Amino acid sequence: MTQELKVLEGAMNGNGLRIGIVCARFNSIFVEQLLAGAKDALLRHGVAAKDITVAWVPGSFETPLVIQRMAATGKFDALIGLGVVIQGATQHAQMINAEVSKAFSQISLAYNLPVVYGVVTTENIEQAIERSGSKAGNRGAAAAATAIEMANLLRQLPIQSRK
Repeated sequence: MTQELKVLEGAMNGNGLRIGIVCARFNSIFVEQLLAGAKDALLRHGVAAKDITVAWVPGSFETPLVIQRMAATGKFDALIGLGVVIQGATQHAQMINAEVSKAFSQISLAYNLPVVYGVVTTENIEQAIERSGSKAGNRGAAAAATAIEMANLLRQLPIQSRK
């Protein structure tokens, strides 16, 4: 006798979803391409333009604070942080990336909300070009798809108190 497994997956249907995107202005030439990819993916999958909110901050390091504020409003089904951090001669980029990714994870868990890491971390400008819309795809579009899937998956898993 075989038993059927209950499998949950998030649908790629953005109808009715409210998405917040926080973009870093530093390296904006690349971030604007990430945002264009994210918006295109969201709209293609049915998220209404009126349900997409975009906020700009100075750099990737500042994205978690605004994402946290957006999460606290309870008005979003998923949040996306977009930025580009290019490695220089110091360890600065590694520190930024570590702190931002850790903060996104903490916010996601604290608010029970998908917070998608769409920060491109590269060793050089060529890699930034590749990951923001050329041969390596667009990380913004990928982040948007993840946000839609995760928001829909969480809708299938309502929060219930354990008695």
